[in-house]
Amino acid sequence: MPLKSDAFPSSIAFDAINSSLQADPSERNDAVKKGNAVFAFILKNKAGETDSWYIDLKSKGEVAKGEPEKADGKDIRILCYHVVVTLSLSDEDFGKMVSGKTQAQRLFMSGKLKIKGDVMKASLAVSPATKMEPILKKAQTKAKL
Repeated sequence: MPLKSDAFPSSIAFDAINSSLQADPSERNDAVKKGNAVFAFILKNKAGETDSWYIDLKSKGEVAKGEPEKADGKDIRILCYHVVVTLSLSDEDFGKMVSGKTQAQRLFMSGKLKIKGDVMKASLAVSPATKMEPILKKAQTKAKL
């Protein structure tokens, strides 16, 4: 099932990230081991609409649309305790961040990227100097943002 939403052009990156995670089981396992969290993204488009996606690097190593699912009948956010990280930003800024045209730190410092949860874990999702780098690099070339 495609993760892209026409109302959110940069959401194509979630398909590319998921494809990268699914393409190489050892890379996926490494990302899960290193990430050990669920990263939720809330994007806001130019029309003021919001939508959400998440990258599960706590157990499954996959990307999905919406809020994190329940695992074993328990809310995954409770299972993850404080390691669930929610990143809120505009669709346009997400596209720039994923394509490498801007840095997450710059967006954060300017107030364009809001982070709820463990900021150190958030750096795993958005920093180019982490184990997510190969996945994000592949996503950049596939998404063509």
